[in-house]
Amino acid sequence: MSVPEVLDVIVIGAGISGINAAYRVQEGLPDASYAVLETRARVGGTWDFFKYPGLRSDSDLSTFGFTWRPWLSSRQIAPGDSIRDYVETCAQEFGIDKHIRFGHKLVAADWSDNKWTLTVQVDGKQKYFQSKFMILSTGYYDYDTPLQTDIPGIKNFKGTVIHPQFWPSNVDVKGKKVVIIGSGATTITLLPNLVNEGADVTVLQRSPSYILARPAVDRFMWFLSIFLPMHIAAFFVRIKFLVIPWLFYKACQRYPNVIKQLIHKRTSAALPPSIPVDPHFMPRYNPWEQRICVSPDGDFFQALHSGNAHIATGTIETVSSSSITYHPALPSTAPGDHKAANAHAPGFADAHLPSEKTSHLQADIIITATGLKFQLAGGAHISVNGIHRTVPESYMWKGLLLSDIPNCGFIIGYTNSSWTLGSDANARHVVRLLRYMRRKGLEVVVPQITSEEVKKMKPKDVVNLNSTYFERARGDMPKVGDLKPWQPRVSFWVDMWQSWVGGWEGLQFL
Repeated sequence: MSVPEVLDVIVIGAGISGINAAYRVQEGLPDASYAVLETRARVGGTWDFFKYPGLRSDSDLSTFGFTWRPWLSSRQIAPGDSIRDYVETCAQEFGIDKHIRFGHKLVAADWSDNKWTLTVQVDGKQKYFQSKFMILSTGYYDYDTPLQTDIPGIKNFKGTVIHPQFWPSNVDVKGKKVVIIGSGATTITLLPNLVNEGADVTVLQRSPSYILARPAVDRFMWFLSIFLPMHIAAFFVRIKFLVIPWLFYKACQRYPNVIKQLIHKRTSAALPPSIPVDPHFMPRYNPWEQRICVSPDGDFFQALHSGNAHIATGTIETVSSSSITYHPALPSTAPGDHKAANAHAPGFADAHLPSEKTSHLQADIIITATGLKFQLAGGAHISVNGIHRTVPESYMWKGLLLSDIPNCGFIIGYTNSSWTLGSDANARHVVRLLRYMRRKGLEVVVPQITSEEVKKMKPKDVVNLNSTYFERARGDMPKVGDLKPWQPRVSFWVDMWQSWVGGWEGLQFL
């Protein structure tokens, strides 16, 4: 074993969460030595990794950006390369880039003798680091493996099959018939961009999503910038985007039927007459039980007006060498046997049973936009005093630390609002914890849940969404329950309050 490099703090990942965590460390602990280990060759994480056409945020950049270096453009729904450049610029301006070790993949993290020993792969060789504290900022999906989805007969297809996670640089869609399988944010992004590249595109979805058209450029920001310095204008716009989306989310939870009707009304007005809302835009779930997709300036609906974009809802029967055979979904308002059959299903008014008839879609290219494979901690092997520890067997302390894993911060963002809001609340909390330990002369902190707490506690979900890839990942997530401090995260406001004044109950210090 080579001589390890010794540091006070090591941050894993140089995406938006990792760069933010690094800033919080150097801001709150200016004399601490730290490094950021990044597998890839550039900063940006998701925004450097994905290459599919039209990659963009579906959150406003005022809250998705950093508080310590605000997003100053009035364009709130921004393309992926602009976000990556923004993250890189922020890292350079604050000297964080000097602490990043690119091409360093964490393989294993072993805790013993009150320190972490990290095994890192660099150019096919192993390198070692030691640190007192480790901050995991690796996001939540597997970079190497997409979510595996069973599409009957897909191996028969003679054309090109693409997963957006591995978009080829040489694909030419002009004049091609493209079928996108899926209905999430990636699909909503791909459709208008592929149409603009000259493709004839059909979205084939099993279940629809809610889609809201939003201006890409925020007029409030543009107006304020006329009279105020950009940094002050950005502050007020950030407040706006903190409050309004949060109120909308709460309204979705409290008045789901009202919000559902409002979305249906807006969707109907945006669609061409040839495309009905039912069944193509009537999801089986209430708003914000899954993420609501955003269409900047209504580009998704504009594409449907072009004549080169189509939408089909149904269940795939099989894929042949050049086409997809599927059973179209019946409208939820269809009379007769369909409605009777649905009467036995919860929420039957919004369920869409497949027709016995079949339809066919010709395809030169099939894009499987069916979600991401869930993975926490970057897939690294974690052990504590020689005992292997996994994320699913651990309870999550205030959405921040994992039970029985010492000196390890777990940075993850929100799924129901801007990711960075959650990751920043966590990063602030970690640094406050480290400052507390330093003041008290403490070296080790480990969350410990008692057997009595486990017996009393009713399990809850870490993520309050029922998207397919979250449902399939439930067994890979840490545990939470209905007792403090093991409850799931509630909101940005609560998490920030905890990061400022929250207590340390449930933690053991040494």
